[in-house]
Amino acid sequence: MIKPWFHRVVLSRLWLTYLVMGLSFLLFGCGTLNLIHVLQANLDLISNYGWQALMEGAFRQLMELLLSGYASLLAYIVFKACEYRLVHWLADKR
Repeated sequence: MIKPWFHRVVLSRLWLTYLVMGLSFLLFGCGTLNLIHVLQANLDLISNYGWQALMEGAFRQLMELLLSGYASLLAYIVFKACEYRLVHWLADKR
């Protein structure tokens, strides 16, 4: 359902493909900027304090960090799809 829409609306227009590629690059960068450090701190908190840390919100934070990671991954995939389209358009010999 999303793939045909994405092809029809975004990838068929080079200017929109370029715009979406730039936005997804920014989202990916912002989403992963401190993700590793915050995730490591969260896991250290859980390993040091165990169940108490989980009950105080560490589990919720861990889930939010994982969700943020998957959102960043989605932004990266959109970036790569747009990059693929633009590179193939640029390299086409016709």
